[in-house]
Amino acid sequence: MRLKLLACASALLTTPAIAAPVDLTGWQADVLDDVAGNANWAVQPGNDSVLQTVNGLPTIFFKDGASAQGLALSGSIKVTTTGDDDYVGFVLGYSDGEINSLSANFILIDWKQADQFSGNMAYEGLSISHVSGNAAAASEYDFWGHEGVVNELKRGTTLGSTGWDDNAEYTFDLIFLPDLIQVKVGGVLELSLTAAEAGLAAFDNGSFGFYNYSQSFVLYAGITEDVAPDPDPEPPVVDVPEPGMMGLFGLGLLGVGLRRRRRG
Repeated sequence: MRLKLLACASALLTTPAIAAPVDLTGWQADVLDDVAGNANWAVQPGNDSVLQTVNGLPTIFFKDGASAQGLALSGSIKVTTTGDDDYVGFVLGYSDGEINSLSANFILIDWKQADQFSGNMAYEGLSISHVSGNAAAASEYDFWGHEGVVNELKRGTTLGSTGWDDNAEYTFDLIFLPDLIQVKVGGVLELSLTAAEAGLAAFDNGSFGFYNYSQSFVLYAGITEDVAPDPDPEPPVVDVPEPGMMGLFGLGLLGVGLRRRRRG
């Protein structure tokens, strides 16, 4: 009997937690400059998916007062139209009204389909930025070109200059810790950013949210959350010798070989 109890206890300790669906009922939308009609976030049947249908100003869909630090968030994202080529994404550490506040402090993860100049240049690909300062006085072009209150920090490892495809479904996994944020797309670690790299003592706590800018008919589906697992290690950086150094290294080996032959 004692052995059976020990076996059951061991199984409970080693069984991985099951991610819980996120109920999007009661979530709300913020829009830059509070311009009406620039967002329509429609929660879908099942309450764990939301469709944003409007091409408009930067908008965020979030749960007021939530705390996302220490959590892993997963799901899928799909642009369900062939119209336009702009921004989809997420925010972390967001508070109610922060996109229009005098002292914004949140993380923006956005993904653009194609390069485009409109007032300033917006580049294709996935990136992570720190939004800080007087967002109330910011132009939409701060969010368009990642300037002003939007300070771009890193671009994706493989998707940094690659846009999303129309009608393609992408899985995502986010880890949000006080000192680390990691983003996977399709199971591939694309972004890994420490608070120190962002110039912060710690990331500000707050809500997880979805982000759209100038892109309609975007579906965020099957959203789940769990306790954040141990972060993935970043791949080591391997220094490759320059061609000139390789030549010198080869001559050195040749010299060693000649000396050995002479000694023989």
